[in-house]
Amino acid sequence: MTYTLATTVSLPWAEAVERTREALAAQGFGILTEINVRSTFEAKLGAEAADAVGDYVILGACNPALASRALAAEPEMGALLPCNVVVRRNSSADATIVEAIDPQTMVQLSSAPSVKEVADDAGTRLRKALASLSGATE
Repeated sequence: MTYTLATTVSLPWAEAVERTREALAAQGFGILTEINVRSTFEAKLGAEAADAVGDYVILGACNPALASRALAAEPEMGALLPCNVVVRRNSSADATIVEAIDPQTMVQLSSAPSVKEVADDAGTRLRKALASLSGATE
């Protein structure tokens, strides 16, 4: 089962992170949280673990209108919010990968029709954000 939507961009990692933020904002998503996995691994596990994961950030993206609809339909959906968007690049890679959770994953966990509507809307927005990055080059 595929549970992410992804694109690969020919951008340096830092620029890919910035453009990802912009693409998400254009689709109504704000960034509520940010986890720098590389820094965390370096601090907790050492340089070798950090080098193994490479540049890796998890952006906790949220579209308040969609989140409100999902929580109204099924309050337990809060455990799946915000949507995680990953920007990652191994030190030996020549491109950066941007991937987001596929909102259809929520549909598999819920039988509420309104959750499917929210997942469809969120999926459309995330696909548009990723598509806008697909043509990005240095």
